[in-house]
Amino acid sequence: MLLRNEIALLVERAHPDPHRVLGAHAKRGGVIVRAYLPEATGVRVIRPGTEPARLRRAHADGVFAGTLRAASLPLRYELETTWRDGSVTVEADPYAFLPLLGELDLHLLREGRHERLQTVLGAHRRVVDGVDGVGFAVWAPSALSVSVVGDWNAWDGRRHPMRNLGDAGVWELFVPGVADGARYKFDVRGGDGVVRLRADPVATAAEHPPATASVVAGDHHEWRDHDWLERRAAARPWAEPLSIYEVHLGSWRRNPLEDNRPLTYRELADELPAYVEDLGFTHVELLPVMEHPFGGSWGYQVTGYFAPTARHGTPDDFRALVDAFHARGIGVILDWVPAHFPSDEFALARFDGTALYEHEDPRLGRHPDWDTLIFNYGRTEVRNFLLASALTWLEGFHADGLRVDAVASMLYRDYSRQEGEWVPNVHGGRENLEAVSFLRELNAVAHRRAPGAIIAAEESTAWPGVSRPTEQGGLGFGFKWNMGWMHDTLGYLTRDPVHRRHHHDELTFSLVYAFSEHFVLPLSHDEVVHGKGSLLQKMPGDRWQQLATLRALYAYMWAHPGKQLLFMGGELAQAREWDHDGSVDWHLRDDPAHEGVQALVRDLNHAYRAEPALWRHDAEPEGFRWVVVDDRDANTIVFSRHAGDPGRELVCACNFSPVPRSGYRIGLSRPGRWRERLNTDAARYGGSGIGNAGVVEAVAEPSHGLPCSAEVTLPPLGVVWLTMEGG
Repeated sequence: MLLRNEIALLVERAHPDPHRVLGAHAKRGGVIVRAYLPEATGVRVIRPGTEPARLRRAHADGVFAGTLRAASLPLRYELETTWRDGSVTVEADPYAFLPLLGELDLHLLREGRHERLQTVLGAHRRVVDGVDGVGFAVWAPSALSVSVVGDWNAWDGRRHPMRNLGDAGVWELFVPGVADGARYKFDVRGGDGVVRLRADPVATAAEHPPATASVVAGDHHEWRDHDWLERRAAARPWAEPLSIYEVHLGSWRRNPLEDNRPLTYRELADELPAYVEDLGFTHVELLPVMEHPFGGSWGYQVTGYFAPTARHGTPDDFRALVDAFHARGIGVILDWVPAHFPSDEFALARFDGTALYEHEDPRLGRHPDWDTLIFNYGRTEVRNFLLASALTWLEGFHADGLRVDAVASMLYRDYSRQEGEWVPNVHGGRENLEAVSFLRELNAVAHRRAPGAIIAAEESTAWPGVSRPTEQGGLGFGFKWNMGWMHDTLGYLTRDPVHRRHHHDELTFSLVYAFSEHFVLPLSHDEVVHGKGSLLQKMPGDRWQQLATLRALYAYMWAHPGKQLLFMGGELAQAREWDHDGSVDWHLRDDPAHEGVQALVRDLNHAYRAEPALWRHDAEPEGFRWVVVDDRDANTIVFSRHAGDPGRELVCACNFSPVPRSGYRIGLSRPGRWRERLNTDAARYGGSGIGNAGVVEAVAEPSHGLPCSAEVTLPPLGVVWLTMEGG
């Protein structure tokens, strides 16, 4: 191609390889240097030990060129530029550097197998040939041209056009002098000729919303959790205590002295880990911290899959929060959303003028419930993008797990769609085979790269083997949220006690399938918003009955097979539903009745962690036995949990009637003294103090298929836990 044609393409912002024109190039008798600097009035080449060489204007739109006699390549130089406003800058020429991505990187990107994609795409501080700067790279295969714009070039898309690295679809440029904190975007001219200003899909930081620029940010945090990570790598989460406190960082606590603003990551690090430790939870689960433009989405409409939201600070600030949790022995699970993404113009939607991350066909690519876009899981580069995101949080931010949101919507092509609104798979079925393949790959890679990490699925259908290993035909998740248990249990307890006898099966049905998966029992944020009321509000009766029923629910939940998850505020029996713009109602701690619920949650967690019967065989039938399953008229159930060791047994007796039951005989496995390990009606929890004075005596009188039994007192709307004396 003639040089003047190449310069014309450059000026028209349609040149796929500006390095072929710009920078230093050998010519007979020396080296020619070209620079494209719109708004410049003069340019000189500065080299060590030589006089500055002035470049002449070779094109009216700002292309400068000049020949350096007796010079040779490689040429080390800087450009001294005088601008129209009279200012002068001196910086290395971006077009004097070789590509930063090697052939192996490009091959892996093409194949969708680059497990460290986040280290080669995006923006990364580098020192190249002794020059400090930032390497930028972005995947935009259908773009005609891409420029990087930012604070350093007045957001002028003409100044820093990037080069296309071939059929991998990656555009790349090293820009000297750019440092941490610089804001930037990609100026993408799509195949349709339209120029779109895009945030970096792989940015590690972003501006505080509503601003949408990406931000250059390195990793400068000095981790102190080596011992924690070593212990985690040897963990078997399904056979260990796992009790989760779910938190929305923006509304856990606010700063009333500064316009009621949310706390920063570092302020949270000073308070939240200590609070969670005091309550005895093993893990915290954070609603999505990935950058998102709309606070009302609670983080579930993500635009920055590699960046913690700037609402609370920098990426290093977030790392400090994770480190603070680990220092107190608390694991960190992050909600992660690979099911869909918002259609905001600045982000992923039609990124290079085509349906790049999503499907072109709205029957595949648009979610009808949320009006969001669905990832194209059949495209290898998109799968690679999502896998790299997951690994970034697990490895780069030391998260101990991911809770994958909306898995049911990923598994089925007809999810929330009417007849004619969806496209069958290649076999004519409704299963999204590409999503299934992606989820299996996600779990296999995550478990290999982050041993001991928890990958949990929010999945509400009867899809088999969600938490079965991939080599056994399952999806490979570590856990599945038990939405059926949550719906049935709340459905039962929100009824007036007089009607519960007609719905007893809602209380017992969960044990039909309790051992088919590794389950988490969730009382999550979804149950306390959108007019559903708080957990306390759901309960019938007067305030005493509401509080008693809530305490009984918690003790039943902590004893039921499966791990526990409780959303913030639940530990205080918060009376109003969650407000993402507000805060937990901390004043309730001054009310003895609500403080009693908090004390119960604390005691439940500490007793749970100390009692292997409650977690060692969570997903195995031998860890559970029904004692009383059919006393629907009394609204009563009794069951026992087993650790497999002699004496490691816990009996949970639940009375969901407001009538106390005295002399209620239950079967027990051994004679002798059984300790009343916990009683939700204890006065310290705000109850009436009805119980067994701390001990029950079992005699050799068979009952309920067991060789021994005891007469116990079951408090109204209460639960008692019994363990063998000395057990």
